[in-house]
Amino acid sequence: MKKVMKRRIHFILLGLAVFALSCKNNTANKTAEEEPAKDEVASSDEWIYLFDGTSTEGWRGYNMDSLPPGWTVKDSVLTFDTKLGLEQNYKGGKDILYGAEEFDNFELYIEWKLPKGGNSGIFYHVKEGYAGPPVVAPEYQLIDDENYASIHDLTDYNLSLGYTDKPEELKPLQQTGADYAMHPPSPDKILNPVGEWNSTKIVFTPEKVEHWLNGKMILSFVPWDEAWEEKKNSDKWKNSPDYGKFKSGYIALQDHASPIWFRNIKIKKL
Repeated sequence: MKKVMKRRIHFILLGLAVFALSCKNNTANKTAEEEPAKDEVASSDEWIYLFDGTSTEGWRGYNMDSLPPGWTVKDSVLTFDTKLGLEQNYKGGKDILYGAEEFDNFELYIEWKLPKGGNSGIFYHVKEGYAGPPVVAPEYQLIDDENYASIHDLTDYNLSLGYTDKPEELKPLQQTGADYAMHPPSPDKILNPVGEWNSTKIVFTPEKVEHWLNGKMILSFVPWDEAWEEKKNSDKWKNSPDYGKFKSGYIALQDHASPIWFRNIKIKKL
């Protein structure tokens, strides 16, 4: 009888040990499956968040030490509120830049939306000491392609640039996704309606620059080659000798007297 009891206890203990080992292995396998791969962790760590939805740390006005009125964080979105901007007796510029670091070669990702008739832009390689970012830095244009020309009179401005054919219209070099006044975007780009979020990606290297809109590349060009120099010297920037010449600089966002919303602003060094 004692031998039978000992055998039963032995089998029970053995069964518990096997069960415990099985649970341990299953837990280990589950943890391994849930943890991201090392290369995925490394990839995500390469992104530098310029705006994380909580504060405007690192941002200031162009040629300024602080943010100009109107720029604020609302519902985790970097916002230009025209009402706030106009309430104060302020005469300076309202373009802002991320002043914590300059970047040379990069991949920049940003989400944005505009109101009806809205206008803004994203600048890179920005240097200070000028009248504003446009005269020195390339711009990824953000604008309401559909409604802007019906709300704003472009005739005199376009005539001053030599656009004599339908000067009242918004030209391809002025439309969303353009390398403003240099390279037009693809005509089959996908631009979401006003009030809806769009995503922009800018990839800059000395070999090629790419503009992306909502997951699709809409233009590319080679910076500083002969074709680039010819474009620069034949149109809007012919009287701006320092336009686009810098190899590094700040990332900046444009106020163009309309509300604008930005979120998820991040950059990866290349």
